[in-house]
Amino acid sequence: MDGLVQVRTPTYRRPGALRRALGSIMSQSWPHWVVDVYDDDPDQTGRSVVEALGDERVRYHPNVPQRYASRNIDACFSGANPNDADYFCVVEDDNFLLPGFMAENIALCRERGVEIVLRNQLIEHASGTAGAHLSAGGVLDGLFIEATYAPEHFRMSLLVGIGVSNGGLFWSRHARSRLEIGFPCTATMQEYLRTFSIAEPVHVAMTPLAVWAENAEQTTRNAELAASYLRRELDLKRQIQALQRIVWNQSPAAARQRFLTDPRFVPPAADRAKSLTKALIPHVPIDLAPGVAVEMALRGVAIRALGRLSPEFQPFIESRRDA
Repeated sequence: MDGLVQVRTPTYRRPGALRRALGSIMSQSWPHWVVDVYDDDPDQTGRSVVEALGDERVRYHPNVPQRYASRNIDACFSGANPNDADYFCVVEDDNFLLPGFMAENIALCRERGVEIVLRNQLIEHASGTAGAHLSAGGVLDGLFIEATYAPEHFRMSLLVGIGVSNGGLFWSRHARSRLEIGFPCTATMQEYLRTFSIAEPVHVAMTPLAVWAENAEQTTRNAELAASYLRRELDLKRQIQALQRIVWNQSPAAARQRFLTDPRFVPPAADRAKSLTKALIPHVPIDLAPGVAVEMALRGVAIRALGRLSPEFQPFIESRRDA
């Protein structure tokens, strides 16, 4: 079937949210799709949701053994293609799509000649509560402009932001980028590493056509981690800092020289300078207040001293060296 979209949906004990996510897929203006639901709940609470829909395009897969949150999400970015699909995306159970998501992303792939689109997403604040409401702007508004980015240019977004948001990625079967991380880490760190893994032009589409749920209090993304919150945050920041330094060192000299004022990135030059200073990256001076520069440098030193790189960090970097 020409233009078949393969959707992968990881889920864990949120039947109401899963029902909404699948309903948003069924409401797409693009009719050619299949969904594989990967349920990480040993009690298989997602099975009844899928069966109640009665749509053969929605397939249920219980994870045996249990993968836990980050591995379940990461596996949804696998390069496997058993359904012979043309396009792929991931819709986590608490997120959902607006009706034009597939059709407009496919159109951009074809019109722009790209294999990856990063689509802006609205934020659902207080998701899962009676006060849930959508944001006025999207998650990418403070970072990108609408444009096609070369891979080395796109990766520089890591110097001032996170880059990829899982629910905004849409890619074709011809994409060369290895989007499955394949190494143990949190789902949040996966998005940083996924940004680093982009190895081809990507079009950033700023019209939001998906919704990301802001629900840190109830998310199961990091539920498998036994470390304390402080330890997780320090280690996350240490790995981000190391990744930023690698991106900077691998970037072309001309791109480094214009980074502070490059119009394709939205953050003010002072914010970019603060991020570089915190990453302990030498750069062209900019008019930062002396106290701010010192504070950022001290934070960077503390992160480097107290945070830890996971044993898998360097093997991941090596795995992407020839990408």
